[in-house]
Amino acid sequence: MLIDTHIHLDDRALLPASLAEARTAGIGGWVVPGVSPAGWAGLMAAVAATPGAWAAPGVHPQAAADWRPELAGALRRLALAAQTVAIGEVGLDGQAGPDRAIQEAVFRQMIGIARESGRPLLLHMRRATGRLLDLLRSEHAEEVGGVAHAFSGSPETARQLIDLGFALGIGGVVTFPEARRLREVVLQVPAEWLVLETDAPDLPPDPHRGQANRPEWLTLIAARVATLRGWTPAETARITTANARRVLRLPENSAVKEVT
Repeated sequence: MLIDTHIHLDDRALLPASLAEARTAGIGGWVVPGVSPAGWAGLMAAVAATPGAWAAPGVHPQAAADWRPELAGALRRLALAAQTVAIGEVGLDGQAGPDRAIQEAVFRQMIGIARESGRPLLLHMRRATGRLLDLLRSEHAEEVGGVAHAFSGSPETARQLIDLGFALGIGGVVTFPEARRLREVVLQVPAEWLVLETDAPDLPPDPHRGQANRPEWLTLIAARVATLRGWTPAETARITTANARRVLRLPENSAVKEVT
């Protein structure tokens, strides 16, 4: 069975009832990241309604202006909830969102809450990789590690993230014909640092670009990784699921079960 390490199940287009096809396709686990504080209640409700789903509440860099210091207590409580496994989606966005200083201040607080609660991080890192790596080091994010969401960077960036304890979230971009650099990364990095994600309803894989992404299309991403690595579908599921469980410290009693 496969685990999707980044999917927005709290999006109205991806209500839990829409997961039947994904389960039939062999997907049995989902990690649902937060975006803004206003959405935390909906996130936790969607996870509670979905067997096999886990929460990763946090503040997306594009929503950093919505953060208030008085929200820290609420996020700390959510971080310790039984269904929570990570803090996310957090990081820096050099293309959109509020002023970089605001993003950095919120990101520092997200790392601090992750360290306090012992939860790994789901990283958003768009056009801000160098500064994000600096902050991960200065804030000691290696204590918790996590997943570099939607990774599409260089082999050197991949190495630095892995050194800090972050697995690479491989999504729909790996299926794009022009994504030669990402395919090189998937080929080169140690197998134990690859995990799979859809980012649904965003970032659909080929041949569905331009459409709303769907949970069951994780199998297209898995198939591309399998081809690149020379793995069977069963090996791909076994390896990437074990990686997700290790990096995100998924509870032992939340085993992903075979669909019968």
